[in-house]
Amino acid sequence: MSTHDPAEGADRSAAVPAPPAPFDQHIAVRQRTDTEFAAFYRNQLRPLVGFLINQGAGVRGAADIAQESMTDAYRCWGDIEYPKAWVYRAASRALVRKIAEVEELVEEVPEPTSLLPRPDAIAEWEVRHDALLILRSLPPRQRQVMAWTLNGFGPTDIANHLGLSAETVRANLKKARRAAAARLKEREEDQ
Repeated sequence: MSTHDPAEGADRSAAVPAPPAPFDQHIAVRQRTDTEFAAFYRNQLRPLVGFLINQGAGVRGAADIAQESMTDAYRCWGDIEYPKAWVYRAASRALVRKIAEVEELVEEVPEPTSLLPRPDAIAEWEVRHDALLILRSLPPRQRQVMAWTLNGFGPTDIANHLGLSAETVRANLKKARRAAAARLKEREEDQ
């Protein structure tokens, strides 16, 4: 038996893997970003569409705005500290801009998409959801505050994201809840 170690005299640096090249690090970071964003997208897209519908958007418009907001979020994903709040705020602002634009006289016929597989079923869905009708009857600010609340944001968070005071948010939320309760009571009396 030889007492000679084959590793002796050999270059030991060859046994230690070299640190990854900057390009490889970039790919690894990009893959991690893509994985994180994909999970966020899957979890938040439908609730975001619902959030926009609760604020008064049509289903097709809400889907378009949600998709655009998600695209913007992906572009600056590494710089976003609170992704859910960021994308909801971006979508809410996009909706306000869209509402401020001049509306077209003839509405386009919606085409099926992954979010809207049956555009003709939208009317059926809206009729089944009484809460949506009640939300649409609220003034814009109350509807906006309720939409944020229904998506899990507290008054302080909403105030920060909308640039309002927490007292203003609480007051609008209180008015919205009272108005919704009154409308529900009216509907029960009519039935």
